[in-house]
Parts: sequence; C-alpha cells; structure tokens
Amino acid sequence: MRQRTIVCPLIQNDGAYLICKMADDRGVFPGQWALSGGGVEPGERIEEALRREIREELGDKLVLSQITPWTFRDDTRMKTYPDGTKEQIYMIYLIFDCISANREVSINDEFQDFAWVKPADLHRYDLNDATRRTLTLKRVL
Repeated sequence: MRQRTIVCPLIQNDGAYLICKMADDRGVFPGQWALSGGGVEPGERIEEALRREIREELGDKLVLSQITPWTFRDDTRMKTYPDGTKEQIYMIYLIFDCISANREVSINDEFQDFAWVKPADLHRYDLNDATRRTLTLKRVL
C-alpha cells in the first residue's frame, strides 16, 4: 500500500471557513464537501507543498496572512481517479490553521464548488468524515 503525506489548510477569513465540494468522479471523497489540500511531492518542504496545493486548487489570488501548524492525523482511504481506477492509500494528514487576507478563490477541476461558511452553518453541508473530524476537533462543528 502506498503512503502519502497530505498537507491540509483549515482556512478562515472573518469567522468563516473555506470548504470545497469535491468533483463527483474522483478523489478520496467524491461529491462531498472537504478542506482543500494534497500530497507533498518528493523533496518538497512542507510549507512549500501547502502553498503549492493552495495555488493549484484555489488559485493564486487567495492570500494567506498566517500559517500555523496545528495537528496531524492518519488513516487509510480509497482514492478514485478520473479514469475510474481506485487505489487504497495510507495517508498522513498535516493540518494547518490558516488565516486568509481575502476571499478570492478560483477552484480547479478537483472541485465543483466552494463556500465560505460560518461555524453555525456547517451542519448544512455534506462534509466528508475527515473534514467533520477536523472541524469537531477544532470545536467549530
């Protein structure tokens, strides 16, 4: 089984958290709402990977004014690829508290939607299990 280290930003702006709806045909949680993030590439430093993933998935106009390592977690997940193939992966999640200076987001094709959501409204979204656990641990859900 392959192992991946995943960097995962928990991005907050003015009391709202950024969540993204995964594409229906790919990823670890197809069609569900999640935090953005992705794998660290070989030789890449952790913060470089976090900033790269944010640029790739959320665009280059979103400005983070603060990045603080927060917690980590691991589990095993099944990932679905756009061609329909699946792979079981052992994932180590490195989760970061991030504050954004703006809300300028342009998602890539890994997502079908995004929202800035106040904690009181998070229950209205079909959050995946990992995001639900992260937000519960953060005490915003």
